[in-house]
Amino acid sequence: MNKNKILFEKSEDFIPGGVNSPVRAFGSVGGTPIFFKRGKGSRLIDENDKEYIDYINSWGPMILGHAHPEIIQSVKSTADYSLSFGAPTSRELSMAELIVKLVPSIEQVRLVSSGTEATMSAIRVARGFTKRDEILKFEGCYHGHADSLLVKAGSGALTFGQPSSAGVPADTAKHTHTLEYNNVQALEECFENMGQALACVIIEPVVGNMNLIVPKKEFLKRLRELCTEYDVVLIFDEVMTGFRVALGGAQSLYDVIPDMTTLGKVIGGGLPVGAFGGRKEIMQQLAPLGPVYQAGTLSGNPVAVSAGMKTLELIQQPNFFENLSRTTKSLVDGLIDAAKASNIEFSAQSVGGMFGFYFSSQPPESFDDVMLSDREKFNKFFHLMLEQGIYFGPSAFEAGFVSSAHTDDDINQTIQAAMTSFKKLK
Repeated sequence: MNKNKILFEKSEDFIPGGVNSPVRAFGSVGGTPIFFKRGKGSRLIDENDKEYIDYINSWGPMILGHAHPEIIQSVKSTADYSLSFGAPTSRELSMAELIVKLVPSIEQVRLVSSGTEATMSAIRVARGFTKRDEILKFEGCYHGHADSLLVKAGSGALTFGQPSSAGVPADTAKHTHTLEYNNVQALEECFENMGQALACVIIEPVVGNMNLIVPKKEFLKRLRELCTEYDVVLIFDEVMTGFRVALGGAQSLYDVIPDMTTLGKVIGGGLPVGAFGGRKEIMQQLAPLGPVYQAGTLSGNPVAVSAGMKTLELIQQPNFFENLSRTTKSLVDGLIDAAKASNIEFSAQSVGGMFGFYFSSQPPESFDDVMLSDREKFNKFFHLMLEQGIYFGPSAFEAGFVSSAHTDDDINQTIQAAMTSFKKLK
């Protein structure tokens, strides 16, 4: 009896598409989505009691692995005092102080409940600060499902072949402009034509929502220069990369300082938390100090913040990110070698605890490059790996994630499974 199939068919009766987030539906790769009931360390166990090595890690936040005992204990002890207050708590202050300490570009920060809330709010503040309406994003970058951001978006929107979304008014979308990622010339032309009208530029400094794409250093550097020249607010969407690729985020790796930063994933430790912050003069545009309104009853939820605080405490341990990066790179190198042994066109790369692999001769640099990869081969590879208990993201357009709980044995088992899969693909 396949419990996953039974649960999915029943879910379709009550939940649109049977899932509460589109990419979970396996719509890109085909087949039945897996229903999980338990996680521990690097492993997940589904409703059929089959065990998997997990390389999704809840799309990033489980950087310490599943059910880390110290995080679970922190959540339990906090829950004893109440699940929510809708009022200030000392934990919110502790979280804000720590974020400001770890991310130097952030002088003040406000907590929210999701990455979508964070990006949506950051853009509103940027518009209020600059008194301009136009925003600029990049093809294939996903910044949550707010109306103005679902224009040539990545992640699930790409998975289903719909870079934009129905239900977004044309009058809203017209204020969002898109450019090719990593294209310096197009960037310069855009600012020359409309730099004075732009309120902000929002960008994933390392892209994780059209698979992993690494920025060219000159691209991010030139973006910073142009935003400064035209008084445009530069927003780094580090919902995925923040505390994932380095302790100071992607901005610390590439030495480019944004005006605002959005955070999520890791700062919730597996529970819903987001944040946006930046220069004090920008953040003080927010109510109750300024004219830009933003609110949330569950913002700074004590249980979620406790999970995030314990996570941030543990990832500050000496050599944490060096070890995480080393483990991730060993996975990537092993996959590349396994593909070469079967003469399969394949490439892969990693940044910190994030990785991407592609059925193409070299890693992509833009949305167009991603679209040229062999997605049919990816889909076959995905299912071959799944059969062997290796759980990658069910889409060729999603980055993967390694946790500190992944062991050398996990990596070796994954590489051995890949060797078997590549031989079958050949």
